[in-house]
Amino acid sequence: MTVAPDPHLSLVRPVTPRNPQGCEECLRLGSPWVHLRLCLTCGHVGCCDSSPLKHARGHAVAVAHPIVQSLEPGENWRWCFVHEAMV
Repeated sequence: MTVAPDPHLSLVRPVTPRNPQGCEECLRLGSPWVHLRLCLTCGHVGCCDSSPLKHARGHAVAVAHPIVQSLEPGENWRWCFVHEAMV
């Protein structure tokens, strides 16, 4: 049985992190984060679901950019917030 690729992969673009220093919203608010996620549609840098404010998920929902990649050193994986699955 073959599994179809995630249809949201069509939204992935070549991006550069807009703010590689940290979560864009957390930096403005002075809030801590745990891990960083990169939106693969626009380059937004947000914090992960283990972080208090979950800005990566909030961005994905607010602007319909569901695919993120880990920005953590040594990690090379992508996640779809819509399907709650690795892609």
